[in-house]
Amino acid sequence: MLVTAGASGIGAAIAAAFLEAGAKVAICDVDEAALDKFRAEHPDVQGVAADVSDPEAVDRLFDVVEHTFGGLDVLVNNAGVSGPTGMIETLSIDEIRRTIEIDLVGQLVVIRRAAKLLKQSNDAAIINISSVAGRFGYAMRSPYSASKWGIVGLTASLAKEMGPEGVRVNAILPGVVRGARMDRVITAKAEASGRTFAEVEEEYVSSISLRRMVEPDDVALTVLFLSSPAGANISGQAIGVCANVEYL
Repeated sequence: MLVTAGASGIGAAIAAAFLEAGAKVAICDVDEAALDKFRAEHPDVQGVAADVSDPEAVDRLFDVVEHTFGGLDVLVNNAGVSGPTGMIETLSIDEIRRTIEIDLVGQLVVIRRAAKLLKQSNDAAIINISSVAGRFGYAMRSPYSASKWGIVGLTASLAKEMGPEGVRVNAILPGVVRGARMDRVITAKAEASGRTFAEVEEEYVSSISLRRMVEPDDVALTVLFLSSPAGANISGQAIGVCANVEYL
């Protein structure tokens, strides 16, 4: 199986869960220091430096995957960036394009290269990581939200396209996931709105029915479920792992 952006955060939790389950795992990441750290902690992983928005880098990644594993059963499209925070008129074209190129186009680029290998598998699954921002509008995070809505549409389309060849395609919509990335998002929103970190954090938590953030392992366990025989007839779905976020 392959996890993009698998060296830290949600991606690392997913990769570690599959390794613990006995799977052969490859990860890619743009952060080579994080890759080195993950490989040191998990010597059995195949780690490759790659930017998913670069088709040539993705080709090199899949050359390694195919040479090492001889095929591919599970693809987890996890790579993404938070994008800029601010009113739409304040955002630069470069910030907008970079967010969409990585968060949405990057998933298309990876799936395009993975499709042939997945169709050769007897039990193939694609799990695209979207966000609850792909279910709600998200003020001051429009490029990110647009990308995450796009991933839900991509998932529904590919489930129809690849289903007849036995490939299941689902999206996971994480909510407020505890970790360094969420801390950066809260910090950026606090700065943009003139509030404190604690005030913005409380605003996020108060929007969640269970009044708590989710953990990276919550997402990882859902990916394991969707990739297992228990998820054999689940496809084309956008599944929230968010403790029921009510609004953004």
